[in-house]
Amino acid sequence: MPGDAAAVAGKIVADKGWYELGVVVGLFSTACYVALAGLFYALFRPVSRILSLLAALFSLTGCAVAAVGSVFQLAPLTVLGGSRYLGVFGAVQRQAMALMFLHLGEEAGRVALIFFGCFQLLLGYLIIRSTFLPRVIGVLIALAGVGWLTFLSPPVETHLSVELEILGLVAEVSLMLWLLVRGVDGQRWTQLANQAAVPAGAGPAGHATVGGRGQKIAG
Repeated sequence: MPGDAAAVAGKIVADKGWYELGVVVGLFSTACYVALAGLFYALFRPVSRILSLLAALFSLTGCAVAAVGSVFQLAPLTVLGGSRYLGVFGAVQRQAMALMFLHLGEEAGRVALIFFGCFQLLLGYLIIRSTFLPRVIGVLIALAGVGWLTFLSPPVETHLSVELEILGLVAEVSLMLWLLVRGVDGQRWTQLANQAAVPAGAGPAGHATVGGRGQKIAG
């Protein structure tokens, strides 16, 4: 974002409708990501209940931080809205405050990406272990997670920003397309789910019946 507060404020006021739409789209994206965290938890719970739960918590924390960032993005509309109680601030002060809120929203987005990076690292590991999705996609997702963690070091992130965005796009689109077009190996997922349920259903002899077919799995 440019450092010219007056120019930024003028652009926001001139394109208020588009600006509001952008914030709404961002909030909708965050809501979808909340749902995605729950779906991935259910999908990878048979692989590792603890790691899938931890991944979901990282994702939900990132979503919460992103939602706070959206509040900062909405704040300039209030500051520049011309309410009477803001008359105690001069025009230059209001413009500076609007730019400050934008920068705070940007910083919230950077913090959110760190949590999403941890989420993707765990997700990539779960995919690699799962055997019901291609391991190469898991490797790509894990590498994208490492890329988002570079936001902990702004100089590194700035130097590699384009490469990181390309890597993240390739990894996430690959996973999305595979799930939409091919899906998971349902038979393998069911096997893992049944194995995960064995301890709870094991009898005194240390065996469990799976799928109602009398098949025995050693406890």
